[in-house]
Amino acid sequence: MSKPVRAASPPAPAYGSQALTQSLRAAARHMRGALDGLAPSTDPAALSVAVILPCHNEAASIGRVVREFRAALPSARLIVFDNASSDATAEMAAEAGAEVHFEPRPGKGNVVRRMFADIEADIYLMADGDGTYDAASAPLLIACVEKDNVDMAIGARAGLAHDAHRPGHAIGNRLFNRLYQALFGAGFDDIFSGYRAFSRRFVKSFPALSSGFEIETELCVHASQLKLPTAEIVLPYGKRDEGSASKLRTVRDGLRILSTFALLLKETRPALFFGSLAFAAMTLAIGLAVPIFATFLATGLVPRIPTVVLCTGLTLFAALIGSCGLILDSVARGRVEQKRILYLTMSAPRS
Repeated sequence: MSKPVRAASPPAPAYGSQALTQSLRAAARHMRGALDGLAPSTDPAALSVAVILPCHNEAASIGRVVREFRAALPSARLIVFDNASSDATAEMAAEAGAEVHFEPRPGKGNVVRRMFADIEADIYLMADGDGTYDAASAPLLIACVEKDNVDMAIGARAGLAHDAHRPGHAIGNRLFNRLYQALFGAGFDDIFSGYRAFSRRFVKSFPALSSGFEIETELCVHASQLKLPTAEIVLPYGKRDEGSASKLRTVRDGLRILSTFALLLKETRPALFFGSLAFAAMTLAIGLAVPIFATFLATGLVPRIPTVVLCTGLTLFAALIGSCGLILDSVARGRVEQKRILYLTMSAPRS
């Protein structure tokens, strides 16, 4: 009697190294697409561009600014973010053909945080709504990001001292730029320019913690900390339109920028920040201890006990704060690695 014939079983799936590699690559592509929120584009001409304009009481100029950017970038998406304006900024922007969004919390940093969170694009172009930036130069900044694969292109302001600002502001700009280079490294000549183009991976990896005009400093520190590719192009910078007033306050904003420098230095370079305090405390302790030690060698007496106690306290403080700086430096390095990994999950404009 013949045995029953069994049906042929389907071939077992291949679990070799080649199949595993293909599966991992497919999973990586799926993850990248999910994180990006956009399907990767193979055609560079298809990259989407968003022009984002933060505004506060710029009704006198925003209509002209929107029209000029529309002429310079016809295919771009134009979005105006009204930051608690009390005039007709939103109406004038909408009449000129821009999308209008609202951010009720005052301060440019709050607007930038909202813009970066809400708007989806491959390339972002940010400018002010006061008409001081040259819209015709926008394609140059876009080309830096799209063709040169830089993550931030800055439109450095030409003739800043002569065309648009008071001499005091120009001097302050130079001093702050030099201070930035000393604390965070060279690479930028105009850290306060509001005319910038960004890649998507820069925008979506930027935490945006500032609330006011110090946001430009935070943008530069983010690029310096992650060692991102950047570019700077000198572009024309003009005067405000009649009826448009500057929001800058020399003393108040200068102090806020200085405090931002200190905060960012503490967060990004804690060894330098706390090490400087430890060095100052130790230097003061040694300076106070030298005459006491000289008296002790000459007479065998220690006449100024309170000063000795102060020197001891300063020495302990220096040791403690120096140790904290070393520990926090390791923590800061781990945070940089995490931000770098998030940055690398998103594709470059030309990949």
